[in-house]
Amino acid sequence: MMTLIASGALGLETARAALDTAPRIEETEVTFLAPLPRPEQLRDCLVFEEHLINAFARAREMTGRDFAIPPVWYDQPIYYKSNRFSVIGHGEDVRWPAYSNHMDLELELAIVIGKGGSDISLEDAPDHIFGYTIFNDMTARDAQMLEMAGQLGPAKGKDFDTGNILGPYILTADEVPHPATLEMCVSVNGQHWGGGNARDMRHDFAKIIAHISASETLHLGEVIGSGTVGTGCGLELGRQLADGDLMELTIEHIGTLSNRIIKTR
Repeated sequence: MMTLIASGALGLETARAALDTAPRIEETEVTFLAPLPRPEQLRDCLVFEEHLINAFARAREMTGRDFAIPPVWYDQPIYYKSNRFSVIGHGEDVRWPAYSNHMDLELELAIVIGKGGSDISLEDAPDHIFGYTIFNDMTARDAQMLEMAGQLGPAKGKDFDTGNILGPYILTADEVPHPATLEMCVSVNGQHWGGGNARDMRHDFAKIIAHISASETLHLGEVIGSGTVGTGCGLELGRQLADGDLMELTIEHIGTLSNRIIKTR
């Protein structure tokens, strides 16, 4: 995939031409891997206001602490760097971390950077997107609530093996007018939980790219998540995952990213 991304428009043209003669394999006959098992970098943003409003309300109930959206959130994209070594793909099991009693999923749209650069302008930023994929940013809510009071993080609320899920495919950017307006939904064990539309991002991906690349080089193969869409996680809805639950995250034109969460001890 990194070779394809680096080959640019010519590589995509060659790949599409090869489809005319390539043998067809049923999805049931293959084992999926993450489209980028080791992204060059993995960052996650926080750009859906509805998610913050809902999640903060629940966090107040759980901790007794006050949570409010800070003014800076409205002025610039907020993000953190995640663990790029813990990425899995469609169909793989998520291993429930032993220290958590409250696990949650997060439905996100993510971009894959196709062209590097620094100090990228808002106007040029869309041209740096190779494509879009689904990102399930698994979260240990109990660990997250404890550590975020320390004014740094998230850390163990997010950083555990199998905690970042990408796939099942990358939808190339030429299939998605910018800014993205893709429908997003999540279900667990076949029951609809929530979702929304990428159009509700406070800061679109062009602004995210421009902000992150200020005096910092972005490299092809980096992945940047949008953050959770409104009602795209259990915390907002007062729900928790249980051992053996099947999570299905669907984004329009990309497909459905399915994984089961399993307690191993």
